[in-house]
Amino acid sequence: MSELDSRGLAITGATPAALALYESALAATLAWRSGASTPLEQAMAQAPAFVMPHILQAYTLLCSRDPKRVRSAQAVLEHAAVLPANEREATHLAAIAGVLADDYDFARETLAELLRQHPHDALALHAAHAFDYLTGDTERLSRRLAEVLPAWSDGMPGHHAVLSMHAFGLVECGDCEGAESVARAALASNPLDARAHHVMAHVFEMTGRAAAGVRWMDAHRACWSEDSVVATHCWWHLALFLIEVGRVDDALAIYDQRVRPGRPGGVADLIDASALLWRLQLRGHDVGVRWEELAQAWSPRIDDAFCSFTDLHAMLAFVGAGDEASARRMERFLAVRESLPTRHGKTTRLLGLPACRALMAFGRGDHARAINLLAGLPAWVHRLGGSHAQRDVLHLTLLHAIEQVRRPIRLPGRVDSNPRPGVRRLPAIPIVIASKPIHVAARSASGE
Repeated sequence: MSELDSRGLAITGATPAALALYESALAATLAWRSGASTPLEQAMAQAPAFVMPHILQAYTLLCSRDPKRVRSAQAVLEHAAVLPANEREATHLAAIAGVLADDYDFARETLAELLRQHPHDALALHAAHAFDYLTGDTERLSRRLAEVLPAWSDGMPGHHAVLSMHAFGLVECGDCEGAESVARAALASNPLDARAHHVMAHVFEMTGRAAAGVRWMDAHRACWSEDSVVATHCWWHLALFLIEVGRVDDALAIYDQRVRPGRPGGVADLIDASALLWRLQLRGHDVGVRWEELAQAWSPRIDDAFCSFTDLHAMLAFVGAGDEASARRMERFLAVRESLPTRHGKTTRLLGLPACRALMAFGRGDHARAINLLAGLPAWVHRLGGSHAQRDVLHLTLLHAIEQVRRPIRLPGRVDSNPRPGVRRLPAIPIVIASKPIHVAARSASGE
């Protein structure tokens, strides 16, 4: 049985009732709302030959940095592969198989071809956007949306999500003004689009408007914190704004109550936790025993061998906790992985291992080595994945390492970012980390 979905795309094996349930699950997925699994399971039960619910379920598992979660999509693919499918649906299955084979480039190219033929395939766009983000392909992430946007118009189901994805691409490419305008348009269409609220957080972060960020997040809290799959990460964004405006206690309360409330948490939550504690510590704030608990939560993931962005944040926790044994264990593991001809092997060799060694050097007070390693990272360090706001942890570490070389005397447990009075500065040296230029003043040969 063949019908058309709400965007005019042919689908296979659906009943009207199952199609309505699938559309509900897809709408929740596109808006980053929770609760998609229930209608998805109901659609599968009502129409066992309906292949698109299985495809959506597989993508939900694959859009993750957790290797166990990703691998669990194999069973979904095997079930879906024997169902009737049209050419578009079969192309989805090929893309899913590509990710499971760890060939993200093949999957992204496959989805690109699908979108050239079917620009209204919102699920293909959602998945390709996620894979661009996970692989750190910022340029492709932005260009992909620009290519399909002319085919969309107001009133089409999912148009708000297309705008939100486009807005994220804009902010990651430095067009914050354009990103804010497009995100606001998405929210005018769907005020509960948590993806668009997340873009607004990035806009405020990238433009240094922390107070405005606090006001926005507070005013729209019900939209992004309730029944949203991105709630924890948005709480993380709010905590960063609170740090900037001097409300450190409130930021720590968010860590305890929102980022690490139940423990141990998924990979995404652990990443946010590491990044938040590291920023607080760089500013000289005592985070107590939180590092120790977080390092223990990260320890089982040392040998994930999946994502260098994840490795980096695990190392933040080990260094922050002073857990040298775990840090050394991870370093040894990555030193083996870097020689392998795999996606993770390549990113480990070029980005992950040098960045982790820089963090280890920083933690033991070898700031000169930390500077050399961080400054030596290639300009395309964004291929670690994540966003500029997340990768900014490398910028901040580099700047603090430079400050410590300038002014090596420090109080225990405190990193003071104020330069020593009377320091004579030479012309600035440009250093690029994550495609963002940093200008640091050199010290004279006399050490002044």
